[in-house]
Amino acid sequence: MMHYLIRRIAGVFILVSLALGYWVHPAWFLFTAFVGLNLLQSSFTRWCQMERILGRFGLGCDR
Repeated sequence: MMHYLIRRIAGVFILVSLALGYWVHPAWFLFTAFVGLNLLQSSFTRWCQMERILGRFGLGCDR
């Protein structure tokens, strides 16, 4: 189930970038914004770059 995997990856990216922004440097919050922006645009366009990336690793087929 590709959509569950994409949600997990996005959640991990957001949590890790928030931690890095808090403990390392605030510029990491830009990565949080980038992930959120991509989630928002994919809800309108139905196109997700992470689907293509996962597909190249052979994880693209919902079974």
